[in-house]
Amino acid sequence: MRWDAQALIPPPPEAVPGGATPAFLPLAGLVRSVSTPEFAGITFHEVTAKSVLNKVVSGSRMPFEWTVNPYRGCSHACVYCFARKSHTYLDFDAGLDFDSQVVVKVNAAEVLRKELAKPSWGHHQVALGTNTDPYQRAEGRYQLMPGIISALADSGTPLSILTKGTLLARDIPLLKSVASQVPVGLGISLAMTDEALSEAVEPGTPGPRARLKLVSRLREAGLPCGVMAMPILPWLSDSDEALDDLFRSLASAGATGVTAGALYLKPGTREWFMQWIARHHPGLTGRYEELYGRGSYASKEYRSWLSGKIRYFKQRHGFSGSAGFSHRDLEDDPRGEEAQYPAGSLPAAGSGTAELPAGAIASGTINQGEQPTLF
Repeated sequence: MRWDAQALIPPPPEAVPGGATPAFLPLAGLVRSVSTPEFAGITFHEVTAKSVLNKVVSGSRMPFEWTVNPYRGCSHACVYCFARKSHTYLDFDAGLDFDSQVVVKVNAAEVLRKELAKPSWGHHQVALGTNTDPYQRAEGRYQLMPGIISALADSGTPLSILTKGTLLARDIPLLKSVASQVPVGLGISLAMTDEALSEAVEPGTPGPRARLKLVSRLREAGLPCGVMAMPILPWLSDSDEALDDLFRSLASAGATGVTAGALYLKPGTREWFMQWIARHHPGLTGRYEELYGRGSYASKEYRSWLSGKIRYFKQRHGFSGSAGFSHRDLEDDPRGEEAQYPAGSLPAAGSGTAELPAGAIASGTINQGEQPTLF
């Protein structure tokens, strides 16, 4: 990516004490704000961070205690991204700003090395990609991940990475090397094989075929690679045909495991996603409003119905468990479909809700083409 055509965004002098190096926004540690023709419509705010290790809040169900996020905001622009509201903490909005105002922690690797060198560091697993994608397109320019990966491995710290970005392939040699030093978990986020749908809902990402090739490359390199098939979109990617093709493709690519689940619409994400539905699929607006009600989760009946289908297609294509990857995707319930519902929680046949054949979950069979009658 050419960066010499960059333009500095002129900020107000009063934004920084003394006015010596004015800042565009009141972002801590802001060095400069940059735009470039290669990223039309996107501004990068380069900041120097004081700390990059983030402690997961006490009581969280996440299977890791620490995270590192070198970027905030994401040019992948996924309309369903669960992290959108986090951008409002920087006085950006959760919609277009999340897609176009990207904060870059340019000193992430060096700060991380200092933090990991402290005697108090307990060498807990660190998860990368928990908020925004560490391999979004800007990583091709800033190249923050090699330094971060090396810092973690050199300190003896286990790590996991979740991404949609095929830029990860650049670091395969490094990952092979550090995997001999510390446990390394790798996960690719891919929940649909329909290229047109992917382009519509995640326009800044590499397409499904490219990500499937990445899974294969990781496996060929001898690295494990789980897949986070989240989110499954009601009425858009939850059909028998869509799920069958997804799990068949993941098995063919060599994925070591899959965790899948339904769309999760927390505040900030919900508003942006529903605007997209209204524009592109107006006939589904009322259905989504009924399915999600006032909450973030689809109805329990829908999730139970979908969970049964997921288990069936996973079994059909040889996936016996979850992704085999300790860094669970935050786009949905972190427990994944394997732990969402206790035995017997499906509604009884004929209840007027999401009807499944009697014993479908226990037997691993499900009627092809059956849809929840309520929706």
